[in-house]
Amino acid sequence: MEEAIVLYPSPGRGHLISMVELGKLILKHHPSFSITILILSKPNTNTNIATGSDIALPQYVDSSTAQYIATVKTTTPSLTFHHLPPISEFTPTTSSPAELNYISPRLNNFNLHQALKTISQTSKLKAFIIDFFCDAAFEVSKTNLGIPTYYFFTSGASTLALFLYLSTFHKTMDKSFKDLNHTLLDIPGFPPVKASDMPENYKIVVKDSLWVVRNPPQNKEKEFNLDEILPKGFLERTKDRGFVVKEWAPQVAVLSHDSVGGFVTHCGWNSVLEAICVGVPMIAWPLYAEQRLNRVLLVEEMKVGLELKELEDGLVSGEELEKRVRELMESESEVRRAVRERASVFRDGVVAAVKEGGSSHVALAKLIELWRQD
Repeated sequence: MEEAIVLYPSPGRGHLISMVELGKLILKHHPSFSITILILSKPNTNTNIATGSDIALPQYVDSSTAQYIATVKTTTPSLTFHHLPPISEFTPTTSSPAELNYISPRLNNFNLHQALKTISQTSKLKAFIIDFFCDAAFEVSKTNLGIPTYYFFTSGASTLALFLYLSTFHKTMDKSFKDLNHTLLDIPGFPPVKASDMPENYKIVVKDSLWVVRNPPQNKEKEFNLDEILPKGFLERTKDRGFVVKEWAPQVAVLSHDSVGGFVTHCGWNSVLEAICVGVPMIAWPLYAEQRLNRVLLVEEMKVGLELKELEDGLVSGEELEKRVRELMESESEVRRAVRERASVFRDGVVAAVKEGGSSHVALAKLIELWRQD
């Protein structure tokens, strides 16, 4: 029987991309493995008796994600995708996307059990690798089926340190993070962070910029037109100073280009790693989840990015964005020199880690050896 590894990402393309890249990495160094990626299907929902408001369900396989999967199938045919059947009669009881990301995998445990049993009939399952949000799968894979199960944490190590420390906060604090506002929190393995950073207008100002515009959430299921969502005449006025594309761009290829000198990012960990790997300094503009924590790491700890100052309502002014972009791209300041220098240092560290004999290469080899011993 062939040796197989099954990967189980959380809903959302960012989590899927991380799992796909892990699968590619394993196959690159150990092509004898068979790798299957399980995909959660959008549930059949009944929102009429939920909360009375619109429920923002996690994005399962929207059109752009389906296109991404199709591209991966073409470029890496040795990766197999298996779509789990949709959950029937699912009634959301929360409007929180994070909570829904935890609930959905638990409701999928029956389908997951059937899928793993089917794969086990023709393959020797050496490992089952699950996303952090898919914690409920552990009771199926390890407890019920005895499959060696591993967690793949798709954010940085410092964010993991924070998550592991949350139980200590729960025991020692009697207020929520939002009530603590700007109080500095001391977390082992993390720089001092304000409680307000805990997870809970555009203007092209530089010549030769690229802006990727995602489909607005309310239009997620239909094609959208840039002219409809941008200010009237915007594309015409800026055509000589930048390029705007819809939905998706090959971000790794773009960041790897020699002409790219900076990256305005929402601080998702995929984007952070892609920029660090090629030594591109960043302007940190976090939106939600752990992205504000990532900003703290990028700006204060690693010093590879510049921070955007937010207004009281959490928005960023066009003037502030322009100021930071010019500081990163055009000024001759010490700040610009230092952040570019630091980005180059981390790029060199990545190159050393992933080459043969590097720390990342050795760690993966040890893990594969552990799987082969069983």
